[in-house]
Amino acid sequence: MRRRTRRWAALALLAGIALLPATASAADAAPRPAVAPGTELSSALSSVPSSVLSSVPAGASAAAEPSGPSAPKGPTAKAGSDSTVSLSVPGQPSQVVQIILLVTVLGVAPAVLLMCTAFTKIVVVLSLVRSAIGTQSVPPNQVLVGLALFLSLFVMGPTFDAMQSQGVGPYTKGTKTIEQAYTDGVKPLRAFMLAHTRSEEIALMTKASGDAAPQTKDDVDLRTLVPAFVLSELRAAFIIGFVVFVPFLVVDIVVSAVLMSLGMVMLPPSLISLPFKLLLFVLVDGWSLVVTTLLGSYR
Repeated sequence: MRRRTRRWAALALLAGIALLPATASAADAAPRPAVAPGTELSSALSSVPSSVLSSVPAGASAAAEPSGPSAPKGPTAKAGSDSTVSLSVPGQPSQVVQIILLVTVLGVAPAVLLMCTAFTKIVVVLSLVRSAIGTQSVPPNQVLVGLALFLSLFVMGPTFDAMQSQGVGPYTKGTKTIEQAYTDGVKPLRAFMLAHTRSEEIALMTKASGDAAPQTKDDVDLRTLVPAFVLSELRAAFIIGFVVFVPFLVVDIVVSAVLMSLGMVMLPPSLISLPFKLLLFVLVDGWSLVVTTLLGSYR
């Protein structure tokens, strides 16, 4: 009997354990009654003895209570941050404007160097001298352009100094606005171009533009003055080149006549005349004469 009783007790225990998961899932699936926020916490607190609640600080219970959504706070400045706004002072050059002007000047500088300075005439004359001698690649183009560049800077030195003192310098110091600096800074360059521009070229460009004839040279527009100045420079450069070509042309004629009289028809005259032209150019100190003539044309 005892063994049978124990066997039935074991079977009942196993059956109860098997029914536990099903009972738990049914309990979870059953709908729960709606509970107001804070009710569960209040009921849990009510079950705590009063002696324990009296030992809890007042702020802790307040912090434990659920609170509603709080209002958004405004932006707060970080510690050490600068909340000031920098504004450009009227009459003072802005850094952004200075950078834009610098980039613009760097982009326009090659055209200004070619058209508004002595570079055009100097480089053309040096190229004609090389062609007159008969050496097509000596001196190289880099040497001629470099020499023409530094000679142009030497000629334009006083003009650039005047532009710096009247326009660029006062603008960087903030004593002149950009319009005043441009108007005052371009005056020395206008004076240089007007001094080396023929009135015929100015009249030609004025007629081509369709504008009224200027009363004085100061009334000439800069858009008309620049091409007129370039035409005058090219004319003067070709005149100097003609003068340089004549002696070398005489040497070529003499050498060609001698070779024809000797019956050396198949021998190129330029091959024989080249050493004589080089010797003549060195004996008369040709480079010094050419540079002196170029610099003297701007005095």
